[in-house]
Amino acid sequence: MPLTPEDVVTKQFQHVRFKEGFDPDEVDDFLDEIVVEWRKTIAENEELKAKLAAYESGETPAPEAAASTAEEEVVEEAPAPAEPVAETPAAGATAPAAASAGIIELAQRLHDEHVAEGKAQKEKLISEAQAEADAILNEARTKAKDELTRLESERGTLEGRISELRQFERDYRVQLRGFIEEKLRDLDVAGTSGSTPIPAS
Repeated sequence: MPLTPEDVVTKQFQHVRFKEGFDPDEVDDFLDEIVVEWRKTIAENEELKAKLAAYESGETPAPEAAASTAEEEVVEEAPAPAEPVAETPAAGATAPAAASAGIIELAQRLHDEHVAEGKAQKEKLISEAQAEADAILNEARTKAKDELTRLESERGTLEGRISELRQFERDYRVQLRGFIEEKLRDLDVAGTSGSTPIPAS
């Protein structure tokens, strides 16, 4: 199906968010200019076709003349205007076609450039997001490793402190038992040496 100016006017492109691209207003303005020039070219083409059709329908054969000189004049005069007039529409018809092809090629190139830029921007954003995710993951792993090392160090310190406290408890119990036993012995000795016989009455 051939492309028409109305196709250009009614063409809708999807807006891409969070990505760089062409300014939609500039693209619309440029497409409007293309449509205007395209319509002019089509109008000129139709006008040239109409002129060619009118020329071809209005062309009549040269009338027969009795004198040979008259025939020669008619034959010499008839083809003379026919050649430039016939060539002019043909040349004019090719120019609008070439202009239309150039406009279509330009629009296609703009479209391809826009799509290529969108793909490049998408790849760039994906790459940046992947790099950022990797950086965040590496940072989290480093922090977790540092935190685990710190906790292991604190655990070793606490276990050493607990061992010290247990040793202190054992030493304290031994010293306390020795102290109590010593006092009990002192009481026994004091009780034995302090007992006196009861005097007779």
